[in-house]
Parts: sequence; C-alpha cells; structure tokens
Amino acid sequence: MATNTLLSRHAIYRANHTAVVFQGRRFTNAEFNLRVNRLANALLSLGLARGDKLAIVLDNSLEVLEVYQAAAKTGIAVVPLSPLLRGDGLVTLINDADTAAVITMSRLTPEFDAVRDRINVSSDRFILIDRSGDETYRDYQALTAAASDEDPPWVDVDNEDIYNIIYSSGTTGLPKGIVHTHAIREAYATGFSASYRIKPESVILHSGSLVFNGAFLTLMPAFYLGATYVLMPAFDAREMIDLIAAENVTHVMAVPSQIIAMLEHPDFDEAHLPDLEMVCSVGAPLHLEHKQEFARRLPGRFYELYGLTEGFVTVLDRDDFPAKPGSVGVPPPLYEMRIVDVDGNDLPAGEVGEIIGRGPITMPGYYKRPDLTAEAIKDGWLYSGDLGYVDEDGFLFLVDRKKDLIISGGVNVYPRDIEEIVIQHPAVADVAVFGADDDRWGESPVAAVRLVGETGVSEDDLRDWVNERVSARYQKLREVVVLDDFPLSVSGKTLRRVIRDEYQEE
Repeated sequence: MATNTLLSRHAIYRANHTAVVFQGRRFTNAEFNLRVNRLANALLSLGLARGDKLAIVLDNSLEVLEVYQAAAKTGIAVVPLSPLLRGDGLVTLINDADTAAVITMSRLTPEFDAVRDRINVSSDRFILIDRSGDETYRDYQALTAAASDEDPPWVDVDNEDIYNIIYSSGTTGLPKGIVHTHAIREAYATGFSASYRIKPESVILHSGSLVFNGAFLTLMPAFYLGATYVLMPAFDAREMIDLIAAENVTHVMAVPSQIIAMLEHPDFDEAHLPDLEMVCSVGAPLHLEHKQEFARRLPGRFYELYGLTEGFVTVLDRDDFPAKPGSVGVPPPLYEMRIVDVDGNDLPAGEVGEIIGRGPITMPGYYKRPDLTAEAIKDGWLYSGDLGYVDEDGFLFLVDRKKDLIISGGVNVYPRDIEEIVIQHPAVADVAVFGADDDRWGESPVAAVRLVGETGVSEDDLRDWVNERVSARYQKLREVVVLDDFPLSVSGKTLRRVIRDEYQEE
C-alpha cells in the first residue's frame, strides 16, 4: 500500500463522505483532497521536494491535517514540533532535522523573530497560517490560493522514505529525532484499525495535540479507511462530551488527564453517549480507580495502549478489560515482547524486568544518531526503559519507568504502587508520586494531589490516611502537597519531573 495514494483514492470512491470536521466546518473527501493538492503544489513551487524536511510548529488546526496529507503526496518529510518550544530548543530541533521550511502561526512570531538568524532555513521559507500582515513571513493562505488544486506531479514514494521525525526531547539533553517511515505509518493505519475495530463508517474525535505521536494512532486509521475525523482545537471536557454526542462519535483516543476530567462530568455515560464504541487511554498509566469508574459509566468501551514512539505497543482490548483491569494488554499480531533482566536474559512470569519488544512500527533509528540508536535497539529488540512483568496468561503489567523509580534506603520504591492507594481517597481527583531528596534515606516518597472541589481534608490527614494503608515502611509518604492543577506536556501527560523540581526548589 502506498500511503500517498489514500486521500486521492477516497476522493474518487468516497467523494461525498465527510472526511474532516473542524470548528463547525465540514469537508468531504473530495473537498479536502483539493485543499491538500493546493498545499502540495504550493510547497513544490517553493522548491521543496521528496526527502526535504518541513517543520510545523502549530496548534491543532485544519492546516496541520493538510500538511500531513500533502507531505504524503509529495514525499516531503514532516517534523512536528511542540508549540511550547522556545529559544535554544526551537533552534536545536529545527536545525538538527535539516529543516528546509517552517510553517507556524502568528502568536509564535516573537519567538521565531528572536532566533531566526540562528535557524538554518532560507528566509523566504518561513510560512504563517495566519499572516496578520507580517511581511517577513509567507502567507499560507495566499500560497495555497494561488496553487493548482490538481493532483501534484506523481512521486514514487518508497516505503522506507521518511514520513516524519518525532522529537522526544527539547531544550535539555541530546536531540532524539525518532524516524517514522511510510511503511511504519502504513502499519499504524492497518494495525490500529484492527485493534480498535475502526470501520469506514466510524467517526473519530481527537482533542489532543496533533504534534504528539499518539494522534497517529487514530489519524492513520481514519485516512486509511476514509472514516470521518473530528478535530478539536484543544481539549475541554464539557465541549468534548457535547461534541461526541452531536457528531455521533464512535472512537476517541485520550490521555489519562483528559479521561479523568471527563469523568468529573455526570453526562459522561452510556445514556448521553450511546454511539461511543471506544475510548482508548494512551500516554501514561490510568489509575485502576479511574478505570473502574469508567467501566461503570461506559461498560464494554475501555481500551488501553502502552507504547513507545520508538515503536512498540501492547493493547488491552475492551473484551479483556473485565478479567485484566490492571493490565495494559498484549502485543498485537506481528509484534513480539520479552521481559528481561539487566543482562538481557528472559525472566519467567511474575518477575519484574525491563520490557523489550519489536514489531512493524519499530523505528529504523534516531535521526543522525547511530550511537543513541545502538543504545535503544539491540539485536533488533527495542529496549523500553520501562519495568513490568507478565502474568501466567502473558498479559503485561506495568510497574514503572526506570527513571521514575524511587530508591529509599537502598530499596526500590515504585511510585505507581503508592499512587494506586492515594487515588482511592474520595477527596483525590488525581495524584503524582515522586522521590524527594532525603538526607537519611537518599529519597523519600512525596505525593502531589489534585482534590475534588472543596473537601476540607488537610494535607496531613491525607498523608496519614495513605500511610496507614501502604504495605511497607519504605512506601510511606513524607508529605502530601495539594496543587490546583498539574503541569502538563503538549500531549496532556502529567510532568512529574516538573512537579518534583518545583517541590525541591521550595
């Protein structure tokens, strides 16, 4: 299958089917294909060609979807970057990717203006989707309006050509650009369509950032099958629930913080959302307490995906959830998984070790970093850096990230074990446990919590309640701190390290 033929195919055979819905605007496959053709031809008119890198630094917008499809048609590789990047981080990643052009938005022009002289991109290849009269940037809308809506010249895209580069680090550490080929995105399209029971008639809603790799878990199936893709500018729990109902949405991908926020609304249930067939939790573990509440509200619809952008996943299917609610499932067909010790030896069921895996979406490597690639992929197996075990049926249970492990008095303490207890308190809406420096023990567990409204419970009361219930002394919390909100990444993940660093600074 050639991924660059998908939209053109649907424009012929499913021409009048709704392809995209965004902020009240609706586009059929035929209409959206014409928009993508104009962008593809506009990019070619700027001198971009197969293999060139196009960076986008954008909020969710129609233009992001157009870029992804135009890139497929032309063989141009997309480099999606977080709109939270600033200064050195922006410069480092754009230059590291050998970027030939940049598409961004007017609210970020002050950030770009401060560093443009350090970015290795021709001055006439900075493009704004909302020009706002700035003469130093090209106007996306003018460029596309002047371009032909005919199919761009055919490009024989190879399956091993780069489709996109996803960066896993920003302003700190070495850049790690995860390469995804057209073959990998094809595997996303076919594999996750099957895993999530997506059909051509499905309606898929996405509210998370489109520059987050998790977006492709449903984006690729949608454009593979010609389903309807409903995009929100940003996540809002109330608006999302209303939109699911209004658009008869069948499939939703969400990170835990979004699921938790929706569970705080009484209308997030089977009676109000009868068409909903799937909500898949992705990006971080969802606490068991929240999973069980979800299953009570929307039975038979919960899926969970554990995975790495570098290219390995397990999926907990809706039908396996009742028997294995604490698990993150099993590798899909064509994937393999092992649990190994520090020497790479396989461990038996029930023993905790590092999760390693391989499959059709495993990256060929980090962009221009064979050294980092060699650390991550050994003998064809991707080393996750995550700790877990399998039960006697082969289902995977996550323990924690190696980097989040707390070592207290020489003992390994897993934050998730403590979090699963904290979240059971009726006053707690969400929790993040981390290790804080301790002169005696090296590190001691601290819990940051977000409360359910005005509860009257004190931080000390919460700490004591938890410490009465943990199974070991070294799991006892030193302190509980109440936060109004948790810091989140652009993908909606809780930034546990940021919470820890801010706590340490106080």
